[in-house]
Amino acid sequence: MDLELVDTRSDETMQWAAITGVIATVSVFAIAQGLSYPLLSFILQRQGVSPAMIGLSAAMTPIGFIVSSPIIPALARRFGAGRTALTCAALSAVVLALIGWTQNVYLWFPLRLLIGAVTNPLYVLSEIWVIALAPPARRGRIMGLYSTIISAGFAAGPLCLLAVGTQGWRPFLVGIAAFVLCGFCLALVVRRLPRVDEAGHQVSVMGFMPLAWLLLSAVVVAAGFEQAVLALLPVYGTHHGIAEARMSALLSVMIAGNIAMQVPLGLLAQRLTARLVRFICVLLTLFGCVLLPMLIETPLIWPCVFVWGAVSYGIYTMSIIELGERFTGSALVAGNAAFSLMWGVGGILVPPLTGGVMDVLGAGGLPATLGAICAMLAGATVVRRRVV
Repeated sequence: MDLELVDTRSDETMQWAAITGVIATVSVFAIAQGLSYPLLSFILQRQGVSPAMIGLSAAMTPIGFIVSSPIIPALARRFGAGRTALTCAALSAVVLALIGWTQNVYLWFPLRLLIGAVTNPLYVLSEIWVIALAPPARRGRIMGLYSTIISAGFAAGPLCLLAVGTQGWRPFLVGIAAFVLCGFCLALVVRRLPRVDEAGHQVSVMGFMPLAWLLLSAVVVAAGFEQAVLALLPVYGTHHGIAEARMSALLSVMIAGNIAMQVPLGLLAQRLTARLVRFICVLLTLFGCVLLPMLIETPLIWPCVFVWGAVSYGIYTMSIIELGERFTGSALVAGNAAFSLMWGVGGILVPPLTGGVMDVLGAGGLPATLGAICAMLAGATVVRRRVV
């Protein structure tokens, strides 16, 4: 009996060590990604490249996510998930080095698409491992922590530029070193990671979509909301005569809400259900869209955007938790790859749609468009619940 207890504790220790290693891996990955986006934009700006071309260049990375997502399950089955992730970490470092070496806007188009394609499997597989390793009773807390660390990593990336600047090779070397460290962290725990590349019943990304269309719709809304707000909230503030510095501070508070509240939301999902908490997050995000025009010029906008940032990203966190509750094995791999694909779709489609509505309706098109997509998601959730 004592030996069984020792073995159980040993297994739990190894499980938590594996979870820690994977989260460390993805946190370093997030720092590298968070650094590269503003760095490349600053370089192109100094070269006199137009804002439209800079935006088009940045869109290559999510397109790379979309292109690579359908093949991730096949890569995991063919080469093994661990080997695929380690290879992608190495390739990410190589591609970032090529980007630093070329310094050409036109060559950056295929290279930025390629870096999206090779980083995506690393992110997807790491997320699958965390879901698979998390004990069901603590999955909400662990996935909330995972989302918090991801968001903090992306936020820390631009801060690295304050230390090393945006000139020369130094910022690129930081990003390259981060990808190398990412691979090193993963190599330390790869033997302890569960198999997610089962050879039995295989589910493709396209085959997964009818199984969880509502979850995938929630991912599109969460991604589109985040990207549209980051891109267009400053434009909305300018319409109301708000200084750029104040709008930047508002975006920082919104990101802080995202970082601070994912663990509490995960704990709430353990007490209630991830599906119910996701529905609450959708309703609160919609409520924030309604309140934005009324509060934008008042002090109440600060707590409003803090909560807004928390619940809008909480839609994604709750979707990930529910994915882990409902699916395992190849379906989980396909589902996570489908999540990545839908994140890219939302990030590409919703910001231009919102900007187009703002061109027609004025600044009010921002809360109107985002509120409309949240209302559609809430309505679909209610309809699905009644059908089920």
